[in-house]
Amino acid sequence: MAAVQITEYTDPGCPFAFSAEPIRWRLKWLYGDQLEWHLRMVVLSESVEDYAEKGLTAEILAGGNDRLAREHGMPMDTRVKPRLWATAPACRAVVAARTHAPELEWLLLRRLRVRNFEGQLLDEPSTIADAAVDVGLDPAELAVWMDETDLSEDKAASRNPSPAALAQAHKLADWEGGMRYTCPSYEFGLSVPGFQPWAAYEVALANVAPGLERRDPPADVTELLRWAGTPLASKEVAVVMDTDVQDAREALGRVAVEHHVGADGFWSLTG
Repeated sequence: MAAVQITEYTDPGCPFAFSAEPIRWRLKWLYGDQLEWHLRMVVLSESVEDYAEKGLTAEILAGGNDRLAREHGMPMDTRVKPRLWATAPACRAVVAARTHAPELEWLLLRRLRVRNFEGQLLDEPSTIADAAVDVGLDPAELAVWMDETDLSEDKAASRNPSPAALAQAHKLADWEGGMRYTCPSYEFGLSVPGFQPWAAYEVALANVAPGLERRDPPADVTELLRWAGTPLASKEVAVVMDTDVQDAREALGRVAVEHHVGADGFWSLTG
């Protein structure tokens, strides 16, 4: 059994959760199998109307992506999408994978996130089908699983923050029944709700499990990309390797190919 069980509350459509991916990758690299991850889908929007009722528009969301991409360095297509979208179908796909192909749950979430921030619509069946193909799932089979999948358990857990999280209400969000976790929020004996700097996780883990062994950063970008098993952004590589983005991009350019998105891109090994 892993030393620390982490429950992450998240949503494939959340730009803050996407912007926090470099920290998640760093945690996974440093502590490996000492951490065991469990996902809960927040379900930010059941329907297009959910966003519209909050006064959001495709233009506003594109502007938010532009700001976060500039502040945190993750690749986001900042063009305005043709309409608003719901995140529930993508959340349902992730939970369906958890039930029927748990080894692919996180990877499917990752591909849905990437496709969303490449500019695709999360509630389009084609987006979910493409993400399924990315991870080796039969899209038709995933669609059948989704028809049988209930999101109520994930939604209920996401809308029942711990007392410690409630004490950090500025890191939570309102809903008609009270407060809910924002994305990403971590629970592992201590509550680390909402978007946080690296130091918050480092201090929390040191208090929960002071005996965790921490390995050195990867020796080179090839080692990191092989370990990740999925394309990584320049910022993710830089954070895991504890270097800056410019140095990471220079090293990546020697051994990997970039799939350009927004102002940056995702890197895969060339051979």
